[in-house]
Amino acid sequence: MTLTQFFAQLSAAPALWVTAILTLGVILVNGWTDAPNAIASCVATRAMRPRAAILMAAACNFLGVLVMTMLSPRVAETIYNMVDFGSDAHEAQIALSAAMFAIVAWAVLAWAFGIPTSESHALIAGLTGSAIAMHGNLNGVNGAEWAKVLYGLVFSLVIGFALGFVFTKALQRAFTNVDYKKANVFFDKGQVAAAAGTAFMHGAQDGQKFMGVFLLGIALSGGNTSASAMQIPVWLMILCSAVMGFGTSIGGMKIIKSVGMDMVRLEKYQGFAADISATAGLLVCSLLGMPVSTTHAKTTAIMGVGAAKRFRCVNWGVAKDMALTWLLTFPGCGAIGYLMTKLFVLIF
Repeated sequence: MTLTQFFAQLSAAPALWVTAILTLGVILVNGWTDAPNAIASCVATRAMRPRAAILMAAACNFLGVLVMTMLSPRVAETIYNMVDFGSDAHEAQIALSAAMFAIVAWAVLAWAFGIPTSESHALIAGLTGSAIAMHGNLNGVNGAEWAKVLYGLVFSLVIGFALGFVFTKALQRAFTNVDYKKANVFFDKGQVAAAAGTAFMHGAQDGQKFMGVFLLGIALSGGNTSASAMQIPVWLMILCSAVMGFGTSIGGMKIIKSVGMDMVRLEKYQGFAADISATAGLLVCSLLGMPVSTTHAKTTAIMGVGAAKRFRCVNWGVAKDMALTWLLTFPGCGAIGYLMTKLFVLIF
């Protein structure tokens, strides 16, 4: 679909305006509360100033969306095919809008407490809750696609911590006899590159998820409830990455502080290890088509980095609060999605 065709469909189907605005709202909130994780460690170690890091994250988010979508759009396809809102296109579009509203509400609540919740899993939970509300059972949930979410959740947590731990140990051994100042010069530059890689993979993962939802909204507004094929236009990649970057610029510092400063006091080599580990884990998951969370990958990598030095170097109280939020996201956001769908269907 070209941009001209999209605007033509907007004028023919006013309900698409609501879906598009709510979806863009979710993307904005993702940039606000999720994208800052990618640059948290490089800001915390002062490898980059916050404004420069945010601009870099916005640019790398766009490149991640563009390059990885062209190479492998499997993450977007997973989200696109994960739920079925029923055969009534009008009610299905209402359900999709309700799911987006639920995700924004959940994300803003978590941001207010400075907790880096995962918009990826809020998205999945909200869509699932809405699909259940429309069917009254689990028939609207594609089990095969949902299984990828569960695999990705476990895999990203394990691989993030493990890579962070192992890579930090390797750096400690490799740089034992290197002058401290010279090592820090290397890690300063290396961390900028590694943080760019994490931001790139954030775009590859989260950008694809939201584009999948956006295209689902377009299909439903056209009366198509059974589309199984998809093609992502370049204008949509640009739009999603721009909105995500703007979100990062207006609300990122609160999350950066929680992830990059409160949980572990990072040294430069540790920040480098965390970014490399998160980038590698996200790349593997993207190529496997697993929708995973940048938040999970980055925070568990930082935990692994801290634990590699000493387990007590990790503020496990902050880590516990994050883990509790992650656990509550599926039932919490799913319940909001369910209730909002029931309410939206009654109203509209």
